[in-house]
Amino acid sequence: MAQIARTIARALGLDEDLAEALALAHDLGHTPFGHAGEEALNAEMAPYGGFSHNDQTLRILTRLERRYAEFDGLNLTWETLEGTAKHNGPLIGGNTEHPVPPTIADYDRRHPLDLYTFPGIEAQVASISDDIAYNNHDIDDGLRAGLFAVGDLDPVPLAGPMFREVSSRYPGLEESRLIHESIRRMIDRMVRDVIDETTSRLSDSGARTADDIRNLRSPVVAFSETMRNHERALRQFLLERMYRHYRVNRMSSKARRIVHELFQLFLAEPDCLPSEWRAQATCGIGGNDADRARVVADYLAGMTDRFALDEHRRLFDTYAPV
Repeated sequence: MAQIARTIARALGLDEDLAEALALAHDLGHTPFGHAGEEALNAEMAPYGGFSHNDQTLRILTRLERRYAEFDGLNLTWETLEGTAKHNGPLIGGNTEHPVPPTIADYDRRHPLDLYTFPGIEAQVASISDDIAYNNHDIDDGLRAGLFAVGDLDPVPLAGPMFREVSSRYPGLEESRLIHESIRRMIDRMVRDVIDETTSRLSDSGARTADDIRNLRSPVVAFSETMRNHERALRQFLLERMYRHYRVNRMSSKARRIVHELFQLFLAEPDCLPSEWRAQATCGIGGNDADRARVVADYLAGMTDRFALDEHRRLFDTYAPV
């Protein structure tokens, strides 16, 4: 994702480092077990304001990282924090349907992030780069996991023609190479489309400054209409053939149970948390149920899949070492 963001930013003459930083920051707030883990943690946090990975990213960048003597968080520019908070668009006004997440709302009160505008152009680049990476990596994962076959992609716009093109050019190519080469070309096609469409939108918009771009009524970084239709078709295919596959549903069910059980145990028994987190959960930061729940959520959200599985085993398997 970060490399995609750099490539698009370079082609458009933008700040490559900022686009890459925003792309990397996007992953910071993700929970273990992907969307299933985030949904489970959001359900646990529903009585305490909910959970979103976007809000969690800002918590990490402005609160949870503790490296400086004079303040919590990292020493980042306004553009980085603004782009992180609203890389998917305005959080206030227009067609927004959800309340502003608590960390973002609190930070905005102290350091306004202009939540009613679109983010800067580098943040828009990071957002669409995530879409490109997400779809293509899921096709790769689904094929390699055997959830669907190359032939199943034949009627899918962009994917079907690309796999046929590579198969025709390299007859007899082993499947692993066919998958890699086809997906590599799909990413390239989508990146080129974004560059062309964004160049056209920039020209038509008349924008001359970063604030001009923020105050436009729609994103300036986007797919063409044709590519948007292709992307919708890809998402629909993945929804039907991968995200709803019974094997994926079973893994998601396990993930939700693990997150639920860990959350409830730590909330009820904060003394089971590691020392630093226990101190926060039992005094000061975690002085009441809502604060304690937030500390537990911070701890869980920072786990990898493997660590969450190991932590669950240590706590729920009677014979596992602690």
